Amino acid sequence: MSSKIRIGLIGARGYVGSELIRLLKNHPAFELAFVSSREREGQRVADFEPGVDPALLYVNHGPEAAAKAKAKADALVLALPNGKAAEFVAAVDAAGVDPVILDLSADYRFDARWYYGLPELTRARAPGERRISNPGCYATAMQLAIAPLAGRIHGPVQCFGVSGYSGAGTSPSDKNNIELLRDNLMPYSLAGHIHEREVSVQLAEDIEFMPHVAPQFRGITMTVNLHLQAPTTVAELLDLYGARYAKEPLVRVTEAAPWVSRIAGKTGVEIGGFTVSADGHRVVIVSTLDNLLKGAASQALQNLNLAFGLDEFAGLNAQERLP
Repeated sequence: MSSKIRIGLIGARGYVGSELIRLLKNHPAFELAFVSSREREGQRVADFEPGVDPALLYVNHGPEAAAKAKAKADALVLALPNGKAAEFVAAVDAAGVDPVILDLSADYRFDARWYYGLPELTRARAPGERRISNPGCYATAMQLAIAPLAGRIHGPVQCFGVSGYSGAGTSPSDKNNIELLRDNLMPYSLAGHIHEREVSVQLAEDIEFMPHVAPQFRGITMTVNLHLQAPTTVAELLDLYGARYAKEPLVRVTEAAPWVSRIAGKTGVEIGGFTVSADGHRVVIVSTLDNLLKGAASQALQNLNLAFGLDEFAGLNAQERLP
């Protein structure tokens, strides 16, 4: 009998589900208990995800099936659209079982009973938590760029975000239509986006977020514009950010502005491009990350590692962490 920690994945057909499967298949302590996808039920997972156990088949588990003993897992990962997680959580509660539940949607990011898992900022609260809400991709890029200055900011923070079209998921829409995106930058939800509220709550700052979709498949560029109560310099910012993230293996601080093309396929974050106005009060910062990895799947793996008392970075290949 396997001694590995068993992970059940609900919503495996999407891009994030695929990345999670890739990470979990090589993890030293985790293994897949089941992989659920309504569209692929009965098909071999290995036909879509090379290197997976050829005996593993996609199942189609609804909430009750996911909570039953035959689908028993030490952790349940919900990679579902917003609004779909609650019925699975309710079924687990009704069944009287207590797996770790990690939700990749926004459904529990504002629920104080759930641990908000952005490890670089919140890992001190992680021990013992069994209900984990994974942060949004844009929200991760914003928070890591802004957090070292929280409490020193004057007025709202403007965040101009550009994501690859994989962030729009696999269901057809204008935001993942390659023909519409060609030679284009598509703005959407320019006020009131859920990540705007998410970051405002987590950092206790007034955030104004303007998201856009670009023709590239993956990766986020976040340009943050803010004003400080007291003046600063580029040198002071480099020292501040360098010290804040010095012990974070997934965060690199650079003087030059990072490029999204260099972060694609990596599990880390780059923060740089520090620019200060002549009076020292206005600051512009750029952060980049892969929306499918640090923005979702690899951050989920960090959170699962913490939940089970493992090395937080287990299963994250050091060569894939940063450019």
